[in-house]
Amino acid sequence: MNSEKIKNSLNISPAIRVGVLGFGGLGQAAAKVVAGKQEMILVAAADHKGYAYAADGLNTEESIAIYQSQGSVGYLEPIGTLTNQSIQDLIEIAEVDGYFLALPNLPNDFIPTVAKEFIKSGWRGVLVDAIKRTTAVEQLLAMKEELEAAGITYMTGCGATPGLLTAAAALAAQSYAEIHHVEITFGVGIANWEAYRATVREDIGHIPGYTVEIARAMTDAEVEALLDKTNGVLTLTNMEHADDVMLEIAGIVGRDRVTVGGVVDTRNPKKPLSTNVKVTGRTFEGKISTHTFTLGDETSMAANVCGPAFGYLKAGRQLHQRGIYGIFTAAEIMPQFVK
Repeated sequence: MNSEKIKNSLNISPAIRVGVLGFGGLGQAAAKVVAGKQEMILVAAADHKGYAYAADGLNTEESIAIYQSQGSVGYLEPIGTLTNQSIQDLIEIAEVDGYFLALPNLPNDFIPTVAKEFIKSGWRGVLVDAIKRTTAVEQLLAMKEELEAAGITYMTGCGATPGLLTAAAALAAQSYAEIHHVEITFGVGIANWEAYRATVREDIGHIPGYTVEIARAMTDAEVEALLDKTNGVLTLTNMEHADDVMLEIAGIVGRDRVTVGGVVDTRNPKKPLSTNVKVTGRTFEGKISTHTFTLGDETSMAANVCGPAFGYLKAGRQLHQRGIYGIFTAAEIMPQFVK
């Protein structure tokens, strides 16, 4: 009896084959998260210069070392390939059940454009993103029928915020007859901004006087000059964050009653403040109250983004196997814990 028949007879599901698109700080953290899982195996990774694919699984440490020393997983021998269209080429040759799009959210239409590449390719499976901006999520939501027709189950806004905290808000809302306000406040500490270049640029795009376009066009030297002025700290208020549209679509609260802000320290791994979500509402008895859900300070941004992303990928995989396609947000579907 071969191993696949033994698995089936014991009712053991084969590991979910996953790929990570984008191999910067977040993509590398995602690879490390999957390395500790039994129910998932990382078989593919891509960056802007190339990709690596191994049906029996990538060596995480080796992949990260090659990327950090040579700038692309495409240099991995003999499984790497250097190409200027790494995502398109990888989709064509790799057998992958689901991809985590650990890609920059800049420009706003970048991830929606990648989703269209998957639709055009004829690939079927699960896609998960940790997208931030409301306008980017709205572009994806407009692709619902295309994704359904393509046989793709797309899970959007499945990081920390949007994602983990949005889902917590959706759950906390159940105590109330009416929701008055959802306030999300995050604290992020990173030792070196260069490890999360794309994420820091996205945050700069939220600062008064800056836009997504300005932030994207900034050189590393210009980013460092700005951080020097602020002592490495970015304070963000009233951000354009997709938690608002996600909670609105879920029928919980209007987007005008959702606010998101936070503090990012790019020179200190210690969080400048505790990440939390506060849900204020009126109970059926007429009482006004607030639920607060606070994340442990010891959990990193990467842990709070990648963990939920793969939990939602697992949930999306279950939907896909049942023939349920289209697009869903973190406020609509419960993530499934990945062992």
